[in-house]
Amino acid sequence: MESHSIPFLDLVTPNRELKNELVAVFKQALETAGFIGGSMVAGFEQDFSRFCGTRNCVGVGSGTDAVRFALIAAGVKPGDVVVTVPNTFIATTEAITQAGATPDFVDVDERTYNMDPEQLRRYLQVQCSVDGTKGQVYNRRLGRPVTAVVPVHLYGQPADMDPILDLAERFGLLVVEDACQAHGAEYFSRKESVWKKAGAMGKAAAFSFYPGKNLGACGEAGAVTTQDDEIARKVRMLRDHGQSQKYYHDAEGYNGRLDAIQAGILRVKLERLRVWNEKRRQAAARYRELFESANGHEFPPYEPNWSRAVYHLYVIRVQERENLMRALADVNIGTGIHYPIPLHLQNAYRSLYHKAGDFPVAERAASEIVSLPMFPSLSAEQQDRVVGTILRFVVERRERKTLPVCS
Repeated sequence: MESHSIPFLDLVTPNRELKNELVAVFKQALETAGFIGGSMVAGFEQDFSRFCGTRNCVGVGSGTDAVRFALIAAGVKPGDVVVTVPNTFIATTEAITQAGATPDFVDVDERTYNMDPEQLRRYLQVQCSVDGTKGQVYNRRLGRPVTAVVPVHLYGQPADMDPILDLAERFGLLVVEDACQAHGAEYFSRKESVWKKAGAMGKAAAFSFYPGKNLGACGEAGAVTTQDDEIARKVRMLRDHGQSQKYYHDAEGYNGRLDAIQAGILRVKLERLRVWNEKRRQAAARYRELFESANGHEFPPYEPNWSRAVYHLYVIRVQERENLMRALADVNIGTGIHYPIPLHLQNAYRSLYHKAGDFPVAERAASEIVSLPMFPSLSAEQQDRVVGTILRFVVERRERKTLPVCS
């Protein structure tokens, strides 16, 4: 057994490299007692909105807060239906239900694992009807209005936004991007012939800064980005108990503010994000080269020419996943599964009455995907070990299957 381990994720190295700057943030907060709001939060909001190419950024307490506040501020109401995908972290749908709406699903593209625009079109045309007088789309099974779509930029790769936005405009739907894994990812709009950042395409977008993200805080944090000043204003109220000014509550809100220390930490790390993302892209390219040089063409994830992914996760599909993960664990290589059970099959959503087979692409992927080590400091030697172990496993399995059976 090889003693030197390869972690699935390295959170220690970047924080160690930035230790002095991060400690300075904490000292500033101690010396000024600026723990909630203030210049550190405002400074990060300005920097991140500029990074994303949006007019506004509003810092909030978590990525879940970000999705929920974005939906409410954009106009989703209790009783509405919000369409998303089944192969995402449950925070996406928790935010929908916490906004008072009901989540519903469309299947994903076989190669990108993101929302399939054709499935969205079929959903709107086949499962829904349009009220001729109001122009409102209704889901016939649920008997409720469909008002919004939440495409998820999964694993750091943008969903195919042009056709999603076109369908949303045609059917009068809001689009809120779940960009919680896609800090800095870019999408080439064929319609407008321009590259756009994740978080700058929908009516609003949500980001998570959970520590393991490409841009990670040292705790919980999130943000909403939007071009719409009114949505930004509403999110600022929602995050702070509905206050328009201190002790003047225009509506019921939440305690969903971004801590000043986390904002300061994120501001420091944001300066390195472009470099970190480029290192992830380089690591992804090297994984691809290693797999393809050994004729392992089935392994590298698919990246369309309209996408500049930032590889929050590097996900491949394999047969005998559990056996492969054990083989990697035996030589101290960390892995993960994102995610093993699609949301429509989770116990939490039994009330939606979905069953196995409803979203076959997401279900197949969930049974085969495995996430390999991916972080900016991942070395070429570590990747050689990861890929070498996987290819040996595959060869051994193929050889066993071709051995003659002795009677």
